[in-house]
Amino acid sequence: MDCPRRGGNEDVPGRREEEVRLFLDTSVLLAASGSAKGASRFLIAEAGARGWELVSSDYCAEETRRNLSKMGGSAATAWRTTVIPNLRLVRASLTLDKALLFPKAKDRPVVITALAVRADWLLTLDETDFHGRLGPQVYGLRLATPGEFLMEQRAQGML
Repeated sequence: MDCPRRGGNEDVPGRREEEVRLFLDTSVLLAASGSAKGASRFLIAEAGARGWELVSSDYCAEETRRNLSKMGGSAATAWRTTVIPNLRLVRASLTLDKALLFPKAKDRPVVITALAVRADWLLTLDETDFHGRLGPQVYGLRLATPGEFLMEQRAQGML
């Protein structure tokens, strides 16, 4: 399933060459909303300063809104005041011009949308469904937890 990414940052309108596009799935959005500490919230807080464009889909945003009440009292406030203002939401894509063998039907739109927006990374805390079934990347889209992404950034001297 792995093949080179189509183009780089240079062929995406409005995208700076050094910018890293991170697609955040529902688990990361919930973690960032539910806790002021941790890698998910750090991504939200540091994105602008680090050149990370944070993207998610309306599909993930709706799933996040439905589950915020499970995260505690301040999660809904953090979602509105901290997470959403730093996130670009796109319409979920449901089709892909390549084969995608991924048995989790509810997660397929997440992977397809991340590929459609040409994200560099898909960040998720759902290691079983994403990492375990797809591996470390799919069509050049790297999959990682927020913590793994941050460790890689540190290893490259970018943090």
